[in-house]
Amino acid sequence: MNLIFICLFLRFHLLGGPSLKIIGPPRSTSLMIKRFHNQIGNYTRRVLAGCGTGNPIDDCWRCDPNWESNRQSLADCAIGFGQNAIGGRNGEIYVVTDDSDDAVTNPKYGTLRWGVIQTQPLWIIFARDMMITLKEELIMNSFKTLDGRGANVHIAGGACLTLQYISNVIVHGLHIHDCKSTGDTMVISTPTHVGYRGMADGDAVSIFGSHDLWVDHNFLANAADGLVDAIEGSTDITVSNNYFTNHDKVMLLGAHPKDTIDVNMRVTVAFNHFGPNLVQRMPRCRFGSFHVVNNFYSQWEMYAVGGSENPTINSEGNYYAAPNNPFFKEVTKRIADGGTKNVKGWKDWNWRSVGDIFDNGAYFVDSGAAANDAGLYAKATSFTARPANMVAVMTNDAGPLML
Repeated sequence: MNLIFICLFLRFHLLGGPSLKIIGPPRSTSLMIKRFHNQIGNYTRRVLAGCGTGNPIDDCWRCDPNWESNRQSLADCAIGFGQNAIGGRNGEIYVVTDDSDDAVTNPKYGTLRWGVIQTQPLWIIFARDMMITLKEELIMNSFKTLDGRGANVHIAGGACLTLQYISNVIVHGLHIHDCKSTGDTMVISTPTHVGYRGMADGDAVSIFGSHDLWVDHNFLANAADGLVDAIEGSTDITVSNNYFTNHDKVMLLGAHPKDTIDVNMRVTVAFNHFGPNLVQRMPRCRFGSFHVVNNFYSQWEMYAVGGSENPTINSEGNYYAAPNNPFFKEVTKRIADGGTKNVKGWKDWNWRSVGDIFDNGAYFVDSGAAANDAGLYAKATSFTARPANMVAVMTNDAGPLML
């Protein structure tokens, strides 16, 4: 416990939060980014503090002083259920030079939309700091990496990301926030297909029927619906090293009780910082197997980890700080689909807490198989958890990095 509080002291009192350095964008874009950072406390980009924190993802690539020349080696650093997501590792590097989104049915070369719809693998980087306001949802294609390292990139104030019936996508180092519900129009999804899109929910990252995905080191806040929602048969996903704040329904993993296909869903939620002003769903799970491991929870308003339809939830090595409200100290919440008040059979659902740290009265209600039943919980174990007293250090750099 002392290590956690020492690390928090160093982070917030000695560092004072990383300062924002704007290089290159037009004056109007710079002002928008500065205004945003002032509103959220300027903690969305973490100072690069070096490697050796014990965070296996960061220690994999941040120890390389030539990471910028070896960008695509990031794909070798994924862990958890999404560890096979290679993104655009085997493709060329595409540089976004144009932050406009004026033609959602015929995007210009140099725009982000042009890059993500291509059929070949691409590793997509950004030429400078950008504020990209998407007019319609950004429908991505398979084998793509969005790599924001080295630039201060915001996708904000419009539509956000859609991953639908695709695979092998990495989303890294972006600020995705203030996402709007858009649609009821024609949008391009491949170089040869433009189709009608109904109204999108307005998620920051919407995942539908997709697999082998990795969402890492992003800042996510203020969306019309969820921040990361994975539904309808999506699986083999890792959500790691992200900074979440200012949102109600944070992460939905499985949307409907009728979607029994989600019994095969596997998601790792690791090394994230769940920051201030979050209400619920960190995550909220249906069916499936979920490894919630080595995350930092700095309070919640209703609950942190919830679920329905008998999911297997393996909580390991997390730091849970409960809110001051005495009625919401419980980390967990079992939820009845269909609006019924009684959650039938929840005591048989396999939920366990192993090695978690609980602060300010937080507590986790176990159920189902004994916590030491390693065989049963093997399907919800995606890597070996680190000790919870290392979590403050390992999550200190959650969110986009200042490189």
